[in-house]
Amino acid sequence: MSPSSLSSPGPFGELTVVVNPHAGRRHVGEEIPELERTLRSRGLPYRLLRTEGRGDATRFAREALEGGGRYVVAVGGDGTVNEVVNGMFDGEEKPIVPDPVLGVVAAGSGCDFIRTFGLPGDASRACHHLVGDNTYPLDVGRIGFTTPSGEEARYFVNVAEAGLGAAVAARAERMSPRIGQARYFVGFWLTLPRFKLANVRIEADNRTYEGPAFLVVIGNAQYYGGGMKISPRSYPGDAVLDVLVFKGPKSDSFTMLPKIYRGEHLPHDHVQELRVKRRLVIDADRPLPIEADGEVLGTTPATVEVLAQPIQMKL
Repeated sequence: MSPSSLSSPGPFGELTVVVNPHAGRRHVGEEIPELERTLRSRGLPYRLLRTEGRGDATRFAREALEGGGRYVVAVGGDGTVNEVVNGMFDGEEKPIVPDPVLGVVAAGSGCDFIRTFGLPGDASRACHHLVGDNTYPLDVGRIGFTTPSGEEARYFVNVAEAGLGAAVAARAERMSPRIGQARYFVGFWLTLPRFKLANVRIEADNRTYEGPAFLVVIGNAQYYGGGMKISPRSYPGDAVLDVLVFKGPKSDSFTMLPKIYRGEHLPHDHVQELRVKRRLVIDADRPLPIEADGEVLGTTPATVEVLAQPIQMKL
C-alpha cells in the first residue's frame, strides 16, 4: 500500500487506486511507478492497492466506500473495472454511498469500456482525466444468472451477452495471455463452427421475441471483444439497455464481423433490436453461457435489470 500524498483533497476526496498488476500481460505492474509519479505531479491524494487474485478489487472498493471514501479508480482491463463496480454496491441494489465516483486508467491493457468515452489507453494521459469535477452519470446493469449452486447476480457497466459471445469469452479466457487482444478474435473462429443455434424466448419490458438465436447482446456501452463496436446505439447514461438478438444463420458472421468493428452492422434483417428500461428475461431450449464485461458467469435462464445512473464516471 502506498501512502497518500500530502496534497489537498480534490472535489471527491482521496482516491483509492486499485491496480491489477497482472493485467495487460503484466505490463500494468511495470507502469505503477509512472502512474504514481503522474498522480503526485497532478496533486492527487491517493492510496494505491495492488490486487493479487480474483475478488480483491471488489473487496478493496467496498472497504474504501464503507470507510468513508467516495472515489475509486480501477487500473487495468475490463475485468478490473467490473470488480470495482461490483464493490460499489450493497445487497439492496444501491451504491454503498450516494453517487460514488468511478475512475478508469486502462494502463497497459485492453479496456473496451473506455472506448465509448474516448478516454486514453495509457496511464500517464489517463491520469489527467482523474483531476477536476467533470463526471458522467453512468447506468449500471444487474444480471441474474444460473450456476450449479443456484441463482447468482452481478453488476456490469459495459456489455453482457448470452450465447456465442460468452462461449468465445470462455475460450479466450483459457488462451495464453501472450496472444493479447487477439484472443477474442481467435477464440471466435475456433468456437463458431461447433456452436449451434438455440431457440430463445426474450421478454424486454413489454416486447417479446421467440425464435432462433446464436447471440444475445445487452449493451450499456458500445465496444467489446478488443475493439468491436457491437452496440453502436448505446449511450451509458440514458437509463436504457440496448438488446441485439442475432437470429442467424451463423454464416452471417463472415459478412458482419468487419462491419461490427466499424459499428456499421445495424440495421440488419437478421438482428432483432430491443430496448429495455426496466427488466429483460432471457431463456432458451438449452442453457446458454452468460458473460458480462468479459467475465464468464453462468448460464441462462437470466434476468437483467436497469439501474439508472447510480454512479458517476470520471471523465
